[in-house]
Amino acid sequence: MISPPDLIGVTGATGFIGSSLCQGLLQQGFRVKALVRSPDKASTLRALGAELVAGSLADPNALEQLSTDCAALIHGAGAVRGSCQEDFDRVNVEGTAAVIEAVKSREPPPRLLLLSSLAAREPQLSWYARSKRRGEELLQREAGLDWVILRPPAVYGPGDKEMLPVFETMSRGLAPVAGSSESRISLIHVSDLVEAIIACLKSEGVTRQTLSPSDGKQDGYDWHEMAAIAGATWSRKVRLWRIPRWLLDSVAAVNLRLARVSGRAPMLTPAKLRELRHPDWVVDNTEITAATGWKPEINLQRGLRELRNSAL
Repeated sequence: MISPPDLIGVTGATGFIGSSLCQGLLQQGFRVKALVRSPDKASTLRALGAELVAGSLADPNALEQLSTDCAALIHGAGAVRGSCQEDFDRVNVEGTAAVIEAVKSREPPPRLLLLSSLAAREPQLSWYARSKRRGEELLQREAGLDWVILRPPAVYGPGDKEMLPVFETMSRGLAPVAGSSESRISLIHVSDLVEAIIACLKSEGVTRQTLSPSDGKQDGYDWHEMAAIAGATWSRKVRLWRIPRWLLDSVAAVNLRLARVSGRAPMLTPAKLRELRHPDWVVDNTEITAATGWKPEINLQRGLRELRNSAL
């Protein structure tokens, strides 16, 4: 059984989810070893007590150092921007393969938790979704490893750069909708996701499973519900704005053309739009709660109140 003060390795440690995860692990008494590209830019992690390993997923020596003496390794690093399939595969597939090889080289191999994405459920939609599914499949083929895959839905909270702009716009009275207002999505606050990850690490019975945690809202949210909750939070009417399809398509196409000239990785592309317009990103907690006992604590009402109170 994995428990404090066991040593946990973490990739993606300086990202939105990774930084919260490292903090949560340390607060619970675990020791943390974090893979970081630049130790100088990870001073907060060092101050919290994490051991830093300088390097990247493309550096076998760094991954060997990261995995040494670890009871578990959480692979949270991932590419979310790109202008072609290769941009995503380089990190989400090849990087995952490198982490798996590093884990297999240890004796005994540490438990490996792959932080994937709900997008992997629909790999036909985008380069990102396909790369996340391929990364999962690499791990699922490893019969000799103790692994867990987590597929969270949209994650929000302090430090978020994807959902935060949406909530920021809602706080001003407008909810921008890329697809149908009836589309349904599940959400999870980053604090609850961290607790779900740690619960999976600690649970001996959770192995070789793919689990999807959420905030517990049955059937997720549609845009009308999110706008109503945001309106109650900021004491104002929040109107839905269905962004014209032609406008989003045009912006995404231009982004892609510019990216291929400039080399900069865009977020909004035609592939990303297919994700945003998908009508069903709903999950429930039945399986993960039965396996670990974990339950979420932060629903959208509470999450938005906390964002409001932190001067969103």
